[in-house]
Amino acid sequence: MNKKTIAIIFGGHSSEYSVSLESTYSLLQHINKDKYHLYLIGITHLGKWYHFDGPIEQIIQDTWWQNNLLEVVISPNPQKHGLLEISKQGIKHIYIDAIFPILHGKNGEDGTIQGLIQMTQIPLIGCDILSSALCMDKAKAHNIVEHAGIRVPQSIVLNSLQELKEKEPLITQLSFPLFVKPMKAGSSYGISKITTYSELENAVCYAFTYDNQVIIEEAILGFEVGCAIIGFDKLIVGRVDEIELSHGFFDFNEKYTLQTSKIHMPARIDQEMEKKIQETAKIIYRTLGCQVFARVDMFLTPQNEIVFNEVNTIPGFTSHSRFPQMMRGIDINFEKLIDILIEMGLKHEDCYIS
Repeated sequence: MNKKTIAIIFGGHSSEYSVSLESTYSLLQHINKDKYHLYLIGITHLGKWYHFDGPIEQIIQDTWWQNNLLEVVISPNPQKHGLLEISKQGIKHIYIDAIFPILHGKNGEDGTIQGLIQMTQIPLIGCDILSSALCMDKAKAHNIVEHAGIRVPQSIVLNSLQELKEKEPLITQLSFPLFVKPMKAGSSYGISKITTYSELENAVCYAFTYDNQVIIEEAILGFEVGCAIIGFDKLIVGRVDEIELSHGFFDFNEKYTLQTSKIHMPARIDQEMEKKIQETAKIIYRTLGCQVFARVDMFLTPQNEIVFNEVNTIPGFTSHSRFPQMMRGIDINFEKLIDILIEMGLKHEDCYIS
């Protein structure tokens, strides 16, 4: 059997560069190398693209870029269906069957890399341009999901620091505590939880260091639940998980260390509520146009009301990440999960060709 060549893109010009390295290392440990030939593309902090073919331990150690690497770009010619390796000897064409970006945050999860890939007509394993861009923009995602009849947190959007004073009357109508977030950042970077108005300006300034727009949201009483989803029209839905917090919120440190928080998988809810959350997650997934895979995050209030939080179109693939754990809950182990995602992308090549 001829192996399919899958290009895996990692790293990235993003604040979530290190998270991508962890996810990629974990994925490479579990992927079926007897079935697929892998072509690894590393993107440095500065945005330079290189073909990496060294030991995968160098990825998790962040030393991969220290090798003598060849520059690589995606060929813009759809007929080439591949990559261009650049060396002193010239340019070499590499045929690729599909591209699997394991990139988080800006320039990886926001539709930019998806647009580049889709122009080449190489199958993309993951959400497309529009769904990636919408899910990355918290306000737009909330507006669309609210129109679908699902509750979202009340919020105010700031396009500049100067708007903070202008929108003060609207902000004071929100109930504390408030979350101040960069509009298009992941892994809880740049987020602050505030309990008084006096804390707002510093929190807004901090959020603006990560993005050019900031969203101020009312906190939702209750706890966060998540739902992993795979598919296009027919969806595979994982078990629902639950985040238990001892204090504060699920910030970057807690997401990747779980020092004072705990993830319950499955969530500590009854079967009827789990089914309701799964059905709500499917509505959100379809409403935002997601495809292949995504993780839908919601809140469950003390009154058992489901409130939309966000969608992660490239959720983490580390050993302790929520998405693989939720799929394991329906007997899809990590190896099988990766295989399903790749095969799904390969079989839906027509979805990326206009």
